[in-house]
Amino acid sequence: MGSPRMTLQTQLVLRALLEDPAKQRYGLELCELAGLPSGTIYPILARLEQVGWVDSTWEDPAVHVEAGRPRRRFYQITDDGAEQARDALARAYRARKQPLPGWAARPIAGGGAS
Repeated sequence: MGSPRMTLQTQLVLRALLEDPAKQRYGLELCELAGLPSGTIYPILARLEQVGWVDSTWEDPAVHVEAGRPRRRFYQITDDGAEQARDALARAYRARKQPLPGWAARPIAGGGAS
């Protein structure tokens, strides 16, 4: 199965899905929760579904017709996906907490490029 790249955007989507792992959420709802545009969210959801971390289902057509809006696709993190996502988020968090390597922490001599 593998695992997706843990970009900041992927981490935000996973955090949104993990807020309530039992709840199905539709794409625009996840956009609001993660604070990301739909053009960013949907490719991430597709990758998460490819690796088996997320399942998706389409809304019953009668529901969206009655509500007078487009049909929604609902996403839910799988049990295995939730476990792997928590591990991946913890690793990403620990990686950010690491001190900078020596070469990155030192100021540049002479104040910059010449």
